[in-house]
Amino acid sequence: MSLMDPLADALTNIRNNELQGNATATIRPASKLIGHVLSVMQKENYIGNFELVDDGKAGIFNVELEGNINKCGVIKPRHAVKNDEFEDFEKRYLPAKNFGILIVTTPQGVMTHHEAKEAGIGGRLLVYVY
Repeated sequence: MSLMDPLADALTNIRNNELQGNATATIRPASKLIGHVLSVMQKENYIGNFELVDDGKAGIFNVELEGNINKCGVIKPRHAVKNDEFEDFEKRYLPAKNFGILIVTTPQGVMTHHEAKEAGIGGRLLVYVY
């Protein structure tokens, strides 16, 4: 574990556990940002329930896997995107149109690129999932 980018480590952990067919993934350290990203992934049915466990340190997320993730990862650098530029990044990071999501952090919180488009706001790209 590098711990240079906890979000990248978390997604790698989820992807590796999915590939091995495991039912759960354990993510440490926990952070607010990882929690927000997991919430969006859960809302979009990529993962099941997850819980934060206090281990006396940074905390741990236990995540139930649904087997719905083909690939996920962080987007580096975290490009700033205007609400009319999402399509370029969809082409770059997602395999097909309307397949998968980009997770963006916006002034209104962490959401999918679809929600950001609807709200007419931009943000910074964090994660792709499909």
